[in-house]
Amino acid sequence: MPERRRTLGERIRDRRMHQNLTQEHLAYLAEVSRDTVQRIEAGQNDARISHLWRIAAVLDTTVAALLDE
Repeated sequence: MPERRRTLGERIRDRRMHQNLTQEHLAYLAEVSRDTVQRIEAGQNDARISHLWRIAAVLDTTVAALLDE
């Protein structure tokens, strides 16, 4: 798995857990499927930018912060 996908997934998971959100609740709030959240966090596939915008908004951050190296 590419390092950037793993890092992105870890950042999302860390922020989600810090806010005490389940994958299911994050998915609901971001209007994406739970499977999408799970795959992004696991680094299984590249995330769509539209999904990242929604997830970032729920996590009170920016896409740039999630992608920042």
